[in-house]
Amino acid sequence: MLRGPLQRRLSIALTHRDFIRCRPHLSASHTRRLSTGSTRFPTFSQFNRSDFTNQPYSGSYEPGLPTTGPLASTPAFGAPRITPKVLKQYLDQFVVGQDRAKKVLSVAVYNHYQRVQEIARREEEAEELLSKRQRREALESHPLEDEFPGQKKTVGNTPTPKSQPNTPLDQNALVDNSPLQLEKSNILLLGPSGVGKTLMAKTLARVLSVPFSISDCTPFTQAGYIGEDAETCVHRLLAAANYDVEQAERGIIVLDEVDKIAAAKVSHGKDVGGEGVQQALLKIIEGTTVQVQAKPEKNPRSTSPPNTYPSNNNILFIFSGAFVGLHKLVMDRISRGSMGFGQPVRSHDGSGPSDSSTPEPQPILPGSEEEALYKKHLPFFTSASPNAQGNEPTYFNALDLLTPADLQTYGFIPELIGRIPVTAALSTLTQPLLLRILTEPRNSLLAQYTTLFSLSGIELRFTTPALHTIAANAFKMGTGARALRTEMETILSDAMFEAPGSSVKFVLVTEAVANREDQPVYLARGQGGKFHAMISAEESQWEEKTRLEKKEKDKHDTEADSTQASQQTSSFEEYRKRAVG
Repeated sequence: MLRGPLQRRLSIALTHRDFIRCRPHLSASHTRRLSTGSTRFPTFSQFNRSDFTNQPYSGSYEPGLPTTGPLASTPAFGAPRITPKVLKQYLDQFVVGQDRAKKVLSVAVYNHYQRVQEIARREEEAEELLSKRQRREALESHPLEDEFPGQKKTVGNTPTPKSQPNTPLDQNALVDNSPLQLEKSNILLLGPSGVGKTLMAKTLARVLSVPFSISDCTPFTQAGYIGEDAETCVHRLLAAANYDVEQAERGIIVLDEVDKIAAAKVSHGKDVGGEGVQQALLKIIEGTTVQVQAKPEKNPRSTSPPNTYPSNNNILFIFSGAFVGLHKLVMDRISRGSMGFGQPVRSHDGSGPSDSSTPEPQPILPGSEEEALYKKHLPFFTSASPNAQGNEPTYFNALDLLTPADLQTYGFIPELIGRIPVTAALSTLTQPLLLRILTEPRNSLLAQYTTLFSLSGIELRFTTPALHTIAANAFKMGTGARALRTEMETILSDAMFEAPGSSVKFVLVTEAVANREDQPVYLARGQGGKFHAMISAEESQWEEKTRLEKKEKDKHDTEADSTQASQQTSSFEEYRKRAVG
């Protein structure tokens, strides 16, 4: 009876096997087209086959071992991680020089946001454990308990013997199971005006996409007096975050002009704008909860909005100030006595010899006394070689050798100084740095004014000697990088008035224009050849002048070295003969 159906099934299976054998072979392209029918995945791999040749292969994956092969350099989470080096490279696009300050600021900001991410991860783990516990309790609950909340639990209710409640005093040893606490480190930026203190903080806040606010410490007063309270800085940060408390608690607050709240000696009354403000800032920068009024509603009939309570535990505070006169305190502490023969005499400003008329920064040379001071106070300091080409030398800055005792002498209370452990000093900008600031950054003044003239259909060009002259004039002003805009506005004020709306197509600024000896050169449409010829002529003169100056300098250095070698004495008798003769 079962023989007929069994034969039919066997014949069908044999026919299907013969059909599979006779099926034509599909090409690789057809097979790939069928296997990659989904449009979510790319059809071509981003790696080449040669990348995987001569690489170790294993059929098992061990998560504890590092990845080998071409995928070893890929990030762990699919996106490149921000590191201190990446932050410094981003700062280099906008801020010229100040390498040590950029390194210190990048490391401090990176560590702060590592701490913030770790705290957020712990909170997510705690929420996940809580949700698991709630789901477990929901599975163990009895239906009658949901209907009658007052009924005693019946499922999983095991009788336990009565015991006395345990108190901390009854335990043999006190055990703290709380996680490790990561404290934040606030930053203090010191340096003269116009060296890039605020610009670095703004740049980092922009790349990290966090709320950012700047508050001036000058109007701050103690609570109860006329002026702004210290908590105003938190209010501004909350407004910058569009009143999002969660975003504001991860923001950056810059307190500018912090040197203006130094304690002052008041003959009568109370110092409400100095030491009183410092005491008010203690809890704010360390971490507390501030009561802030929420964003007011536009509807006048609505009731007053509820207050918000942002926490300052994860807010990074960056203090900045010029600290005029602080370098004198540092120099008085580290300088040796100037009594006797052969001892150096420090000038009135404490930055160099007494006969220096210009505040030219002094480079740190190998083997000098400044290098010894830097190696003593700064870790891993290495001075640049004087013969190095293309590298800006490290200049001596007394604020690099700052200690908390110097800040306390300046007028800050020890409690505030201890809450700002990271200190970064910015040096005075030299003429080569001003020239680089004028041309190199992404938002350079040269690019800004060139774009401003191009909006009116005018091509603006500066010759190389004109740029050097602008940097030299800005250096003499003593206001840092802000002096460059003053120079540019002074030179281009007439051109910005005459050129727009006229037949002028080209505007050329030469060395004579930068020296206030002539007006900018205006050329109309069709005079592009003359425009470029004038640029080439002045560039050729500048190159010839630079070549002659370099040749003269090399000759002078050679003569100085030979004279010094001839004057060296090999013995005491030769020295006596030279002194008597």
